[in-house]
Amino acid sequence: MRVTSIDSESRITIEDVARVADVSYATVSRVINNKGYVSDETRARVIEAVTRTGYVVNRQARGLAGGRSQVVGLVVPDLDTSYCGEIVRGIDEELAAVSYDLMLYTTHHRIHRESAFVGNLMNGLADGLLLLLPFDPAAYLDSFRKRRFPFVLIDHEGLDNHGPSVGATNFQGGYDATNYLISLGHRRIGFVTGKLRMGNAIDRLKGHRAALAEHGLPDDPALVLEGDFLQPRGYECARALLALADPPSAIFASNDVSAFGVMDAIRDAGLRIATDVSVIGFDDIPGAQSVHPPLTTMRQPLVEMGARATRMLLEFIEEPARPHERVDLATSLVIRETCRSPAR
Repeated sequence: MRVTSIDSESRITIEDVARVADVSYATVSRVINNKGYVSDETRARVIEAVTRTGYVVNRQARGLAGGRSQVVGLVVPDLDTSYCGEIVRGIDEELAAVSYDLMLYTTHHRIHRESAFVGNLMNGLADGLLLLLPFDPAAYLDSFRKRRFPFVLIDHEGLDNHGPSVGATNFQGGYDATNYLISLGHRRIGFVTGKLRMGNAIDRLKGHRAALAEHGLPDDPALVLEGDFLQPRGYECARALLALADPPSAIFASNDVSAFGVMDAIRDAGLRIATDVSVIGFDDIPGAQSVHPPLTTMRQPLVEMGARATRMLLEFIEEPARPHERVDLATSLVIRETCRSPAR
């Protein structure tokens, strides 16, 4: 390879890399963007030149200039549970396969942060955007559509069908969980909801109520308490349910993290999980099988949800005018050791 000197104090450009590698600007661009054919020998020379010069791709500048940044933005409410972690794992695996980077923003459930992050990512920082459990997507969906900016919603319900999205069968999952408890003989079933401003929490509650109605069981308001998908609130709700004059023989928590709180409350009340009070969760996060006793739950295919949403987004990046679609991945019952027939 021809040796070309570079002034170490100057800003390294793609043209510098091309001179060092003794190839064209276009060849360096194809290697950096992993697009188009380049021979293995030439690719190795370009990579060596990138390493020698210390060249760093300015992806933001590339995006602002109208090119591809090779970055996908992801906005999530928090990283407090492995629910988000499993979905992010699916996203990351798909992006790694196509040499895209992930830019992650965490809103901590603050609506103004969500809008600000979305605005930043749309203005050249990313080629497309994934929104996990968005708080108020209606506020910026029109901007997405007008600019044909690629986006996909993950695990969000309640919008019109003009937004591409990937979710799970939350209504069916809620129905199946309650139906399983009823099949074991439970007639008073406590329900700890998620945040009821969120579509997935509402759909799980609707599925629960549909199963009760199908079996002719009353929908007792005292047995339904609003949670927030977090363990402390799950604990508080379970304590209140167990303190009722006629407490439930089973408790359905809208996610596994809440179910962990329910299990703690049962133990603290001097009761035995499954023997005295059955518990069922939702999600099947990794910790569900390692708690004691292992948690019976409704499995959401979380990794696949992230992966499918990413594949959908990459398709929109390549073809922004393609028709929108909604994909609902199936939930399934995972029977472990926290549910039994009631003793009384």
